[in-house]
Amino acid sequence: MTFDYAANSPNFVKILFMGIWNQFAEYLFIKKKDPNEKPTQWMKYMHGMNRISLMMFLVAILIILFKMFLLPLFKS
Repeated sequence: MTFDYAANSPNFVKILFMGIWNQFAEYLFIKKKDPNEKPTQWMKYMHGMNRISLMMFLVAILIILFKMFLLPLFKS
């Protein structure tokens, strides 16, 4: 399988976009990781910290959306 890594190629955008979604899916335990990849202790720490920061980011987005859209409805 060959990849076209030219920055203006549609394949490059598709590979980059799907790679990002695959990482999110792995962090959130939606998708299983590659069974051939040997896990290391430092990798486990890194993924744990990334998982925590991603969850904090999603909670912050929910709080911002709540303050912007739902809270004004209750004040009136």
